[in-house]
Amino acid sequence: MCFEEDIGIDLGTASVLVFKKGKGIVLHEPSVVAIDRNTDKVIAVGEEAREMLGRTPGHIVAIRPLKEGVIADYDTTEKMLAYFVRKIMGRKLFFKPRVIVCIPTGATDVEERAVRQATLSAGARQAFIIEEPIAAALGAGINISEATGHMVVDIGGGTSDVAVLSLGGAVCNASLRVGGDKFDEALIRFIRREYNLMIGDRTAEEIKIRVGTAYVNEENRYRSMEVRGRDLVTGLPKTIVFTSEETWDALQEPVEAVIEGVKKVLEITPPELAADIVNNGIVMTGGGSLLDGLDILLSKRTNLPVHIADDAICCVARGTGRALTQVHVLSRAQKGPRRVL
Repeated sequence: MCFEEDIGIDLGTASVLVFKKGKGIVLHEPSVVAIDRNTDKVIAVGEEAREMLGRTPGHIVAIRPLKEGVIADYDTTEKMLAYFVRKIMGRKLFFKPRVIVCIPTGATDVEERAVRQATLSAGARQAFIIEEPIAAALGAGINISEATGHMVVDIGGGTSDVAVLSLGGAVCNASLRVGGDKFDEALIRFIRREYNLMIGDRTAEEIKIRVGTAYVNEENRYRSMEVRGRDLVTGLPKTIVFTSEETWDALQEPVEAVIEGVKKVLEITPPELAADIVNNGIVMTGGGSLLDGLDILLSKRTNLPVHIADDAICCVARGTGRALTQVHVLSRAQKGPRRVL
């Protein structure tokens, strides 16, 4: 039995997406909370809090309560979830919703319990947990209930989850502590090393989106943008021109980690399912999959067709909504994968 109040939450390291039954994606905001240190009061949540990152006075701190896909600050995560649930439920909150939340495949039992408890404390009537690759596959329109192998690579902000799915569950998978945040950190390190320039997380993210690439070709080689930051030698503001080719150089390490993770999962995939993947290809979801050229590079390195799902950023959230209507998916999702790297 399903109620209109059922909601699915993609509780990501970088952003939170909420799917409401009958309405689709109703919320997409950054996973950031601004707190007054003196009173321990929440000042802002989501986009409003993100605007404060790196710009707050001493008594206000803007923090991201999730790190690498799991809860790093339990109390703040609970407050953030409660805020989002209240925001989308409005006055209907006395009808407590059933909530399904995604976690990375590599999350421990303790981390899973923390997510479940935080969801219940935030106002859920029931809390279900589903692994991100299963939700991503459902959101991408893949029928995972068949006895056919499908490979999903979900690249989020804090983690990348790689899984081979069949008969409604993960046959083998890997959860990598590499994602969009690691791409940003790699760009920050590279610019500091090469230009003695310090930039912030938001600037690094803008570089990644506008000119970042994992595969250099004639079309993107000469794309560039102006980057502003603080000169580490003089301490004064400074502007440089940064090119796509340089982003390729900067992103080598985290991109290679993702590709190696995919190859390791392919190595332990049963032969029959491997044959299915040759036909079906690899489906990429998550914001990190939109990095220019990453799909081309992965295809060349694995000799398999690679497809980026439609609306890749929202796939996991949409998948949680579909899972709420498929009780058999929820029951299997609780049992976990068979082979994990």
